[in-house]
Amino acid sequence: MIRTLRALAVLLGYPSAEIKANIAEIAAELDREGALAGVKRGRLAALLERFERDELLDLQSVYSELFDRSRSLSLHLFEHVHGDSRERGQAMIDLGQQYMESGFFLEGGELPDFVPVFLEYASCLPASEAREMLAQPGHVFAALAERLDKRESDYAGIFHCLVALARARIDPDARAVIDQNTPAEDSADIDSEWEEAPVSFNLAGAHEMGGPTGVVAKIRASNRPVSQEATR
Repeated sequence: MIRTLRALAVLLGYPSAEIKANIAEIAAELDREGALAGVKRGRLAALLERFERDELLDLQSVYSELFDRSRSLSLHLFEHVHGDSRERGQAMIDLGQQYMESGFFLEGGELPDFVPVFLEYASCLPASEAREMLAQPGHVFAALAERLDKRESDYAGIFHCLVALARARIDPDARAVIDQNTPAEDSADIDSEWEEAPVSFNLAGAHEMGGPTGVVAKIRASNRPVSQEATR
């Protein structure tokens, strides 16, 4: 499951020329590991084909329209869990502390609840712990999958895969909270919504997390905390 989570993290990052150039190899890594059953793996086919077919500027425009201009599709987990409440800040600190205690640190200005960062962290855990980690925001992934399906977006496949990998039952009450915090339809004044300042965590000698560089090598890499050994 290590490479699969890292591949999904890369696919959820802002589209780059490097990702587009290596999309066939990313698809091959997903198939090589085989963590996704046929039907779930098939949900990614349209997105992978789009990366091969579409111009980079078109890919970036679609990504920004979905994830940067819509609170209902935010890739920050605590946006959906806590909304604008004070609990969001404390949850961010707690998650960042969990990363640090496991020997990881963030760089590049990303928040700890950014889904690609969260997936990269989960990919470095043993499989059972990774599934448990994925299950915690499983209701968020389910909500995003549903909302992206309604928009007929190929990105929905990623979140369907995450729900499948977590192997967790979705709590209907927790799912309902998501719609309270981030309604499925965004308000017209989305550009005026407040934004939280980036937070960075630094721990000397720890495993680095952040935006993808050398995407194929990153997916294949097996860096983990010294005290933990990940399994597929």
